[in-house]
Amino acid sequence: MRVGVTGVLVALFTLPLPVAHAQKQQRPAHSTDAGASIPLPADAIRRLRSGDLAAVRTALDDVRVSGKSGSSAVATILELLRKGLPPPLTRAAVAALGDTESEAASETLAWYARNRNAEIRRDAVEALAKTRGAAAMTALRAGLSDADSGVRSQSAIGLGTIKAKQAVPDLLTALEHNVLEAAAPIGELCVADQCDRLASKLGSMPFGAVTAGLYQVLFRPSREVPDDFKKSVIDRVRELATPEANQFLQGVQSKWPATGSRQVKLAIDHAVTATRGAYGSSQTDPSL
Repeated sequence: MRVGVTGVLVALFTLPLPVAHAQKQQRPAHSTDAGASIPLPADAIRRLRSGDLAAVRTALDDVRVSGKSGSSAVATILELLRKGLPPPLTRAAVAALGDTESEAASETLAWYARNRNAEIRRDAVEALAKTRGAAAMTALRAGLSDADSGVRSQSAIGLGTIKAKQAVPDLLTALEHNVLEAAAPIGELCVADQCDRLASKLGSMPFGAVTAGLYQVLFRPSREVPDDFKKSVIDRVRELATPEANQFLQGVQSKWPATGSRQVKLAIDHAVTATRGAYGSSQTDPSL
């Protein structure tokens, strides 16, 4: 079970930006229904090349709405960025590249993830979570130590989106430096001692942040996270004996699937009962 959170003056880089051709895409960001997207207007690329900034803006908007159908415009947008655009159009172009979900844009977006303007960097890391690929993962990992908190947070979320298991050590370090959005991706992707390192933050870091990750851990398949470890997580939360612990446990209890581990379910039930008397906690056990 996956839980679902969280984004202008700019100088363009003097180094040449890479220009690539569109590649195979994933699901579009904007679609009329699952698996369908709005075709890119026939004149969109002509407008992108027109030199008329108003026309360029409307074409970029059309690319965004078209989602992966706008991938035919990726090479042209990359060329525009290489030549240089006014700051508002730069941001619009970065966002449009993200909405095409084209990995062909990732290398260029990675350059913008290092731009001196924080808003541009935020736009770029958000787009990279959609375009994916090796360049995206490298840039998102670097973004975890960005000077801007928004870039750090969005980079953590992006690494979870692209399922970057290699980045879990970086995410753990980021969490320890108060990038709280790193907890949920850690919970989705961690293994063995990594999951234990997350659980060890209970009591020393904000409860809601840590349990955002532990919630993910608890609902992962047993082949990924053993039931014994899940029970140890429940025990750690129960030992806090706080209202927040009780509320968290009740939330897990209410969502536990009928096909889920019976042993873990019993541990949850016992923990809910044990923490029910915590000051301010709910007096209603959802299992009753």
